[in-house]
Amino acid sequence: MTATQTDRITGWLEAALGLVFPETCQLCKNGRAKARDGYVCGKCWAQVRFIRPPVCERCGLPYPGDLTTTFVCSNCSGMELHFSSARSAVVAKSVVLEAIHRFKYQHALWFEKFLADLLVRVAAKELKRENWDFIVPVPLHPLKLREREFNQAARLAAHLSRAANIPLDEKSLRRTAPTATQTLLTREQRAANMNNAFAVPPSLRLDGKRIVLVDDVFTTGATTSAGALALRQAGAADVCVWTVARGL
Repeated sequence: MTATQTDRITGWLEAALGLVFPETCQLCKNGRAKARDGYVCGKCWAQVRFIRPPVCERCGLPYPGDLTTTFVCSNCSGMELHFSSARSAVVAKSVVLEAIHRFKYQHALWFEKFLADLLVRVAAKELKRENWDFIVPVPLHPLKLREREFNQAARLAAHLSRAANIPLDEKSLRRTAPTATQTLLTREQRAANMNNAFAVPPSLRLDGKRIVLVDDVFTTGATTSAGALALRQAGAADVCVWTVARGL
């Protein structure tokens, strides 16, 4: 599909949404917002908290203070993480967390533009500073994909791929186990839940490749670390992680 065709389809979708929804923010229900804004008004946008340094060098956890030296947080020092670094665009609170939950679990697809914009604003310029071979979204198990009908990580990764000019690869990493939801699990339970959850097809080698692994939310790093391990075992030289939001 050409860029022109994509723009035309996007225009049709926005017009269709405009018939279904008034130009009203779908978060606060008060402010004015259009489809091209992801139906998020300026007042709700103002609640977004972008993550700024200083952050943990490994997982990107923001530190509420002034530091001039690099540091690794206690969470990372107590875990074996298989990615070189993880970074997130914003803090997973208030309007961001609500938009993510509704996007994933309630098919509120109009929030995709809002969430993708958050990720691209921060990640694209950072990724352009280095040479990365592929962007790989964290996959869903086929049963979960059939239930949800789309993979939110893949949709967000596609936006970042276009903005950073890095090829999108949805075939290198597979979800091999229908793991339980991570939401209510402890850090230790999350790590155990992700054991052998991902695999790279046996015929595929990633020797020397540098890969960006993309997901929607980073909490303890158990999911992305398990995905990074599978990619490293298949020969990837480096795996970094980018997510829209970071749980604190």
